[in-house]
Amino acid sequence: MSTGVLETQSPPSGSPPDGSGSGSGAAGRDNWVIMAVTIAAFSMVAAIVAVGIGISKNGGTGSSGGGASSGPVTVEVELGDLYIKPAKIEVPAGAEVTFKVTNKGAMPHDFSVNGEQGTKMLDPGASETLVVKGLQADTLAWCTVAGHREAGMEAQITVTGGSGGGGGSSGGGGGGDTAAATGAEIDFNAKPEADFKPFDAALQPAPGGTEHNIAFSAEETVLEVAPGVTQEMWTFNQQFPGPVLRGKVGDIFTVTLTNNGKMGHSIDFHASKVAWNDEMRTIEPGESLVYQFEAKHSGIWMYHCGTAPALHHIGNGMFGAIIIDPPNLPPVDKEFIFVQSEIYTGPMGKPGDLGKMQNEEWDAVVFNGYVSQYLHKPIRVEPNERIRAWVLDAGPSENSSFHIVGTIFDRVYKEGAILLQPDDTRGGSQALDLQPAQGGYVEFTFDEVGLYPIVTHKFANPGKGAIGLFQAGEVDTTGVGGH
Repeated sequence: MSTGVLETQSPPSGSPPDGSGSGSGAAGRDNWVIMAVTIAAFSMVAAIVAVGIGISKNGGTGSSGGGASSGPVTVEVELGDLYIKPAKIEVPAGAEVTFKVTNKGAMPHDFSVNGEQGTKMLDPGASETLVVKGLQADTLAWCTVAGHREAGMEAQITVTGGSGGGGGSSGGGGGGDTAAATGAEIDFNAKPEADFKPFDAALQPAPGGTEHNIAFSAEETVLEVAPGVTQEMWTFNQQFPGPVLRGKVGDIFTVTLTNNGKMGHSIDFHASKVAWNDEMRTIEPGESLVYQFEAKHSGIWMYHCGTAPALHHIGNGMFGAIIIDPPNLPPVDKEFIFVQSEIYTGPMGKPGDLGKMQNEEWDAVVFNGYVSQYLHKPIRVEPNERIRAWVLDAGPSENSSFHIVGTIFDRVYKEGAILLQPDDTRGGSQALDLQPAQGGYVEFTFDEVGLYPIVTHKFANPGKGAIGLFQAGEVDTTGVGGH
């Protein structure tokens, strides 16, 4: 309340401002005082009413927090792929809040308030009502499907008149909180157990026949990815990377995928030309689909799970290679396959960290799913054998400069085309450069008995696990190290 109005008013006409004058002037002065008092009284009443209204809006108490309560509130919530709408919700402290939740996405989602009260898992198009009582502090709500919260399915719930900040911690809101990210630590100097068996890089010729009927399963599998480090990998046929498939142009592939996991999965063959919304659709646990395609183009192709967020599924190992032989592929003595990918560790035995994946902060780069495995178990060949190495960069984000120390590639095939082949020009190549999802092959020989390191020549990465050895002939492999 302020009496400043007296300073902005003019005295009534005929009244001296200094109060001097006759009796009639004194009467005018008395009238002026009465007017001022009246105005002040009205101002005080207005202030008291305003304070009363403020108290009423805060649930009938002037203190914040407490056991404040309010009338029931209803909030319409839409779940989608991958969002929650509205992303910011405001409710009064202590109110009974009814969340009317509808899944308008193409995959199952749920809605959990602070991870304590939530809906069941809702199929696309399904709805459910969730009643939450007595919220007193700001909190969060999110979808509990693995990776969905980190990909953006999180809503802030602000409680007005409550105790302020409260339960729940941000899951990253789509960008990931890399400062708080934790994960199993990899010791790049550690050695695997004596009975360790590496991923078999030897590649078999394409099977006979023109039709290939293949059974695939999708599941979550705890695997060792480095000495002493386990992660929950999302796999095809419990392998990381998935099985290698092979055929020829014109072959028919019929792949039956069964989801034996605990979340939705799918499969996308880059070697196919089929409708995305049919064979590549997400299937839920216990479901199956048949994915059939004709191989119309040659090359080494990536296949992977495409369920959103695809980055999380690929980053957790759900990918593999399919080779469709180019016509007139020349014979060689031995063939091998190397699938490069990154590892983003989560806690021991848990899935990889989506926040790290979104920020391209990998913990390791590997060939065929395990840190430096062919350094510990070199790949045995013989001098002067002609060798073909197929290479796929599965990513999901890092490129590759595939290089073998001590030899020269005299045939290079990349993304469906021969870039170099033996002829009178005596041309040679030192590296096969690939971006994520690209592939090709190189051919070479080893002229001498010895050890030949396998690396990506992006040299930040061999020290992070992208290194191995070819062993040509009888060689003492004790004390082997990096290049």
